[in-house]
Amino acid sequence: MQAGLVFLASSALIAAVCLLISLVLSSWRAGMGAYGRDPLNRWLLLASGLMLAGAAGSTSGQLAWLGLFNWIPFFWGFWGWQPYLLDPAARQRCIGCLLAGSVPVVVTGLGQLLLGWEGPWSVLSGLIVWHMDAGGRPDGRLSGLFDYANIAAAWLALSWPLLLGRLLLPGVKMPRRILTAALVLSHAVCLWLTASRNAWAAAVLAIPLLLGPGAWPWLLPLLLVALLPLALSVFSWVPDALQAPARAVVPDSLWSRLTDAAFPGRPLATTRLGQWTVAVGLILERPWLGWGAAAFSLVYPLRTDQWLGHPHNLPLELGVSFGAPVALLLLALVLRVLVVALRRGMATANVSDRSWLVAFLVLMGIHATDLPYYDSRLNIAGWFLLAGLRAFSLAAGHRRAAGTVGDDGQMDCRASSCI
Repeated sequence: MQAGLVFLASSALIAAVCLLISLVLSSWRAGMGAYGRDPLNRWLLLASGLMLAGAAGSTSGQLAWLGLFNWIPFFWGFWGWQPYLLDPAARQRCIGCLLAGSVPVVVTGLGQLLLGWEGPWSVLSGLIVWHMDAGGRPDGRLSGLFDYANIAAAWLALSWPLLLGRLLLPGVKMPRRILTAALVLSHAVCLWLTASRNAWAAAVLAIPLLLGPGAWPWLLPLLLVALLPLALSVFSWVPDALQAPARAVVPDSLWSRLTDAAFPGRPLATTRLGQWTVAVGLILERPWLGWGAAAFSLVYPLRTDQWLGHPHNLPLELGVSFGAPVALLLLALVLRVLVVALRRGMATANVSDRSWLVAFLVLMGIHATDLPYYDSRLNIAGWFLLAGLRAFSLAAGHRRAAGTVGDDGQMDCRASSCI
C-alpha cells in the first residue's frame, strides 16, 4: 500500500496495482461477508445498485457503464484500506509516502516553467509516461506531470497541509526540518504558479485549520490584514481611490484572475453559475436515476452551444449522472464519516492526524467548485483520505470501549457514548 502511495502521482497504473494487492490482502484477512457487516458499506451497496439501474436506462450509452469504474471499485477501497490506517504511526508513514510521491510534481512543474522542460517522458517501457507541455497547460500555468493546471493544483492543495503538518512535527532533527522547510517553500511557489483560485484559497485556509483554534486569536487578524489589499483590489464596489493603490500592490495576475478580468465578455454558459443552473435543471428532469455517467458532456452542448465535460461540482455531477438519491447517499456518507471523526477528536489530535483531516477538507472544498475527481490519482487519494478518517474514528471508538488510560492517567470509561 505504501509503495502505491509513493507512485500515485507519477503513475496511476503502478499505484493501482500496488493498492489493489493491498485491498485483496485486507479483504482476504477480513473474510467473506465482512464487507456487508459494516453499516456504511450497506449505503454503498445501495448506491451501487441504483447506479447500475441508472446505467441500464441511461442516455449516454456505453459511457454510462464505463463511468461506473470511477465509483464502484472505490467503495471497496474505502473499506479495504481502513485496516491499514488504524494506527497513528501507520497514517504518519502514509503521509510520508504521499509527500515523497509529490516531489516529482514539484520538480517537473518548476522545470516545465523555468527551464522549458517538455515531454512526453517515458520510463519502464511506457508504464510511466509524463505528457509535459513546455510553459504549462494552459500556457503559463504550472501543470507538471499532470494533464492540466487545475489537476496539478488539486494535488498540490491536498498535499500542502500534509507538508505543513510534517514541518510542525515535534522532535524532528534540524537537517530534516530544513529539508521540509525547503519543500514547503517550493510547494508554495508551485501552488502560486498553477494560477488556480481553488489552490490559492486552499493554501490560505489550510493554515488556520491546521494550527487550530488556539492560534486563531493572533493568526486570523494577521491573515485579515494580509488579505485586505487583495479584497480591495477585487470587489467592484470598492471606490477607485482605494482600489487603484491596492491593485498597484497586488500582482496583476492575482486580482485579474480572481475578477475574471482576463476573460472579458465571457459567455454565461462557460461560468460556474451557468453550469450549475443547467445541472440543477437536468437533475429535476430525471431526478431518480439520472442521465448516466458522462451524460453532462453530451447534453450541455445541446442546451447551451458550449462544450463542458462536467458541471464543476461533485454533488451536482452525481445528481446529473446517477440521480438525486445516489448523490444524497454518498454526500450523507461523507458527512457522517467527517462528523464522527470530528466528534472523536481528530481536530485536536496530533498534528499528523490534523493535517490528514485538513487535507480531506481541502479536497472536499475544491470539489465544490471544480471536479478533479475524474483524474484517477485524485480519485484514489480522496477515497484513501476518507478511509483514514473512518479508521481514526474506529480506533478511537475501540479505545473508548476498552476504557483505555488517557494522557492524564485517568481511566476513560465512556464506552456507552461510542457509536
